Amino acid sequence: MRWHPRVTVAAVIRDRLGRHLLVEEAPHGTPVLNQPAGHLEAGESLLDAVVREVREETCREFTPEALLGVYRWQIPPDGDTYLRFCFVGAAGEERPELTRDPDILDVHWVAEEDLDRIGPALRSPMVGLCIRDALAGQHYPLELLRDLVAEHGR
Repeated sequence: MRWHPRVTVAAVIRDRLGRHLLVEEAPHGTPVLNQPAGHLEAGESLLDAVVREVREETCREFTPEALLGVYRWQIPPDGDTYLRFCFVGAAGEERPELTRDPDILDVHWVAEEDLDRIGPALRSPMVGLCIRDALAGQHYPLELLRDLVAEHGR
């Protein structure tokens, strides 16, 4: 049996007031909150993927500033494994000419003091962990990431 981890990207975006930009979605029928996040697509770099996901889910341009971390989450007992590359950065103003992904119910700025209260409504444990790591000042240079594209036949 082959193992196929699901590679995802996510963005932790904090404004000057200390609020975090989260998206509301209902992947299994119950609304939950998540960072703007999604799957890496074929032929796409990790940085291109996170910029695209933020744009699609929030109608905002995202500028990655650092790699927050790489997170592995396996859904027990033998479910899917997710590898999340999470970035910190800044987002611009909402662009009304863009259309938000229809799976996103709403976009919220959540105050830091409200994060503990909404814990059970987070999509996965990675959401809260990424926010805590960002608040602790954890970050790594984007130069840590290297994209290699092999030539055909090599």
